[in-house]
Amino acid sequence: MLLLAGLVLNGMAMCAQSRPNILWITIEDTSPRFIGCYGNAAAHTPNIDRMAKEGVRFTSAFSTNTVCSPSRTTLITGVRTYAAGTGHHRSKIRTPDWMYGFPFYMRQAGYYTSNNAKTDYNLAGAKLITQQAWNESSATAGWWNRKPGQPFFAVFNFNDSHQSRTMTDPYDVYRKHVWERLSPGDRIADTAFPMPPIYRNSAAMRKQMARVYNAIALTDNSVGKLLERLQSDHLMDSTIIFFFSDHGEGIPRGKTNGIDLGYRVPFIVWLPPMYKDRSPWQTGTVTDELIDFEDLAPTLISMTGAPVPGYMNGRILMGSQRIPPKKYIGLSSDRSDNGIDMVRSITDGRYLYSRNYMPFMPEARYINYMEISAIKQIMRQDLAAGTLNHIQRLLFEPRPAEFLFDTEQDPWECKNLVTDIRYKAQLDAMRQELDQQVLKTRDVMFLPEYELAAITAAGRDPYTFRLDEKQYPLRRIYAAARLSGKKGRSVVSDQIRLLNDTSRIVRYWAAVGLRAQPPELLKPYRKVLLQALTDPYPPARISIASVVYEAFSSEAALTALEAGIADASDHLSLMTLNYLLYTKHKPAFVPAVQKIANDPVRSENVRWAAKDLLVHMGQATYAAP
Repeated sequence: MLLLAGLVLNGMAMCAQSRPNILWITIEDTSPRFIGCYGNAAAHTPNIDRMAKEGVRFTSAFSTNTVCSPSRTTLITGVRTYAAGTGHHRSKIRTPDWMYGFPFYMRQAGYYTSNNAKTDYNLAGAKLITQQAWNESSATAGWWNRKPGQPFFAVFNFNDSHQSRTMTDPYDVYRKHVWERLSPGDRIADTAFPMPPIYRNSAAMRKQMARVYNAIALTDNSVGKLLERLQSDHLMDSTIIFFFSDHGEGIPRGKTNGIDLGYRVPFIVWLPPMYKDRSPWQTGTVTDELIDFEDLAPTLISMTGAPVPGYMNGRILMGSQRIPPKKYIGLSSDRSDNGIDMVRSITDGRYLYSRNYMPFMPEARYINYMEISAIKQIMRQDLAAGTLNHIQRLLFEPRPAEFLFDTEQDPWECKNLVTDIRYKAQLDAMRQELDQQVLKTRDVMFLPEYELAAITAAGRDPYTFRLDEKQYPLRRIYAAARLSGKKGRSVVSDQIRLLNDTSRIVRYWAAVGLRAQPPELLKPYRKVLLQALTDPYPPARISIASVVYEAFSSEAALTALEAGIADASDHLSLMTLNYLLYTKHKPAFVPAVQKIANDPVRSENVRWAAKDLLVHMGQATYAAP
């Protein structure tokens, strides 16, 4: 099926409309490295490849986050998660009443807007935003319900490439829902693809990796059927098509991790001849222009002729209002399910710099939804058996404070260039850019999630809260946070001093930073650290308790951590459990963890973290995948 086949040029002039129809096709959890048109000869993606051949393929397109619901916050609002406070997966944070989902503005301009069917916007007011944004949002929604001649914006989300299919579902579920729905000619065998070097090249791992290829092949079939319907409805000549994934790859080390594999997405724009004059790119070309999800809302609103709201800071990518490309873009990764984290990244498309603010946790963090999968269990078994090489073992070790990867020369991000003197200028430039972006955007995610939830519970929103310097002294907070991960006596001395700061958030970050210090550097400060266990701010107190227990096995710290596990606040309990997952001395906590592991009053994340901790302590096992 050729996308351009069937276009009748003479008829185009008669039916041309000044405003294009827009079809937005989203797939899930997919890196461009597993799609044919991006250079993977083993992939079976003919429909996606054809769109790329006839359209514009982007090689430097990025999700603003590495997990689905925070990414969808930016997609629906046009606002970055670290401005809205929505970086944590399914956190239901309040946003300002005047912040609408961007299709609302398209509706106001006369477009028929439909969503089929995923929302998952990660917002406290998601139901209202959905009602305002869409004429219809359902599993049957589409352009076919609009008024005659009405321009449309139609979203379709295909989830067959989701992490559930590629790794988390038991293998027999994958066979039923993916393998058996593919024709023999579409199936990719376990031996038919190159193995990424970050995984062991074993038969067991190949069996799991084949799931990725087959899930994307099935997704491609769904894309093809949708395009066939668009063509059969005689709409190809008047519709601009956007195709992309909601974030990077769902397999271990991709999704949830602040590196290129988690951020970079396949992205294609297809334009019919009627609208080729709106494109700054030639048909059938490849561009390395830097784009991210913040750019999509203002771009689509501008296509309708409506004014773009002032709070949207993304670029308009095409048309008469096009904004020139940026040199760098900022990206972020925060909590996913029960696995807390905080990473901020800068990329220019080739180099990616990431700052890990909680580096004592590895890339292969304990996240229950991943731990129950066969591929993650195989990886941990191989780790225990000593069969992983150096690169593969690194996924399970504490991260450095900084990553710098050349993704052109090192696409699987195996070589960290931070200590390579040849890249010092590149490193310094990206460090400076990151610092500037954090302060300029007033990144509100430097507040603990406990604090963000309290702001929402009080009827306020973090987006507005962050703009008040008195309420949120970001320069002071960031000065403490940027010490986290740096090691040495002078850094420890600064962090110890900050434990007495008047700002509770500064004290929290001082404690988090100390958690990443070698215990031997903390010995001279034992008395000061024990005194800090009385800090009145719970996130600071719990963080210090984890430091003191890891360094000194203190009974007072043990008591404080047990109290943290049992705390009525799920945010504090989850924080405590995550600290303990990466603590050496765990057995003393078994009774406290067992007590909440199956408590139905607790959030799912708390129960998942407790289960992960019990498995890690040898007190439970995961069900066979």
